[in-house]
Amino acid sequence: MFNDIGPMELGTLVVLAVLIFGPDKLPKLIQDVSNIIRKVRSFSESAKQDIRAELGPEFKDFEFEDLNPKTFVRKQLMDNDDLGLKEIRNSFDLRKDMEEVADAVHGRETAPATTAANGSGTGSGTPDLLKKREKLDPGERPPFDADAT
Repeated sequence: MFNDIGPMELGTLVVLAVLIFGPDKLPKLIQDVSNIIRKVRSFSESAKQDIRAELGPEFKDFEFEDLNPKTFVRKQLMDNDDLGLKEIRNSFDLRKDMEEVADAVHGRETAPATTAANGSGTGSGTPDLLKKREKLDPGERPPFDADAT
């Protein structure tokens, strides 16, 4: 709560409190404030326990901090790998993809090019971007590019 208060600010607050309330009333004020904080904390804890009791046993692991949207998303997506997101995130190797594109643009071959039976690509399953394809076989449909249409 007060993570950004430095020693100078804290000292200034103490001096102001002594000047405003006086050294004789300050201990009683600190005690009253600490009692109020304890009562608010106990009230909030009892309210949390009442809500958990009303929700039932299905929500025994329910944490109120999960209601924060950032915490909820982080818990559901980052910690939980039911969707396989870590594999998807790790499968993107942009450097390798960019090197392949650069090699294709500059005419360099990254792997030995073995022409497939239909002459449409290399042995690694990636198309040769520089080689134009021969004519289509009779009855063969042209390739479909979903991104281009």
